[in-house]
Amino acid sequence: MKINWFPGHMTKALNEMKGKLKQIDVVIYVLDSRAPISSINPSLSSLSQNKPILYVFNKTDIADEKRVKELTQPFKGEKSDYVCLNSTMSGAGKIIKTKINNLAKEKIEKYKAKGVKMTIRALVVGVPNSGKSTLVNNLCGKAKAITGNKPGVTKMQQWVNIGDNIELCDTPGTLYPNLANQDVAKNLAFIGSIKDQVVDQTELAEELLLTLKEKYNDLLVARYGEDLSLEAIAKKRGYVLGKGELDLERTGQAIVDDFRKTRIGRITLD
Repeated sequence: MKINWFPGHMTKALNEMKGKLKQIDVVIYVLDSRAPISSINPSLSSLSQNKPILYVFNKTDIADEKRVKELTQPFKGEKSDYVCLNSTMSGAGKIIKTKINNLAKEKIEKYKAKGVKMTIRALVVGVPNSGKSTLVNNLCGKAKAITGNKPGVTKMQQWVNIGDNIELCDTPGTLYPNLANQDVAKNLAFIGSIKDQVVDQTELAEELLLTLKEKYNDLLVARYGEDLSLEAIAKKRGYVLGKGELDLERTGQAIVDDFRKTRIGRITLD
């Protein structure tokens, strides 16, 4: 299975981000905690141009909390910090403002010495469906950004004021122009950052089962039984077409849906 998806609006979005970076004080990088390392887009990382970065490990409520904690440590540095949260929870984004101020402290103090209270401008970036717009709405306290549980909902950049002299620019989710690392591509497809319509869901489910067997086999067995073939799962669930033919397409879609809705368990891939 070869996965590659890079709609035209993503090229436009990356170019627009490059143009805005001169105005930006902090980059907020939203990562999906179910696959945080795979959520790091090299194209976006290179855009930071040595700007302070706040990494937001989002969707922690549906991820493996222990594994996420193990992965966060390298993201704390002189010009970078991280926070773990669930952006759908009311007030979860309050810590973001504190982190932004800390990362922009040097510039804030510089302007303060001149008697100026500066407005901090932050660019919110991330792969599709990582929860950027939901986070922005949480910080605003009301729905200003369009959200949806699928990739490609945000099509254009939009500025919003979140108070405390901080402005955010929400951006469309962007992938790599060439997903050369297919392990990364699969992880992004598993979590829904790649449009389902461009990936065979039966093949994706088979790859998902193979991937999860390595670290989460007990969870798989608890959900589906010892035989983890699509055929066995289809029989167990009664997914049968006419003349006794197994409905493997429906089975594949069900397995992927089970993973995304944590019916298998709280899982974090790299």
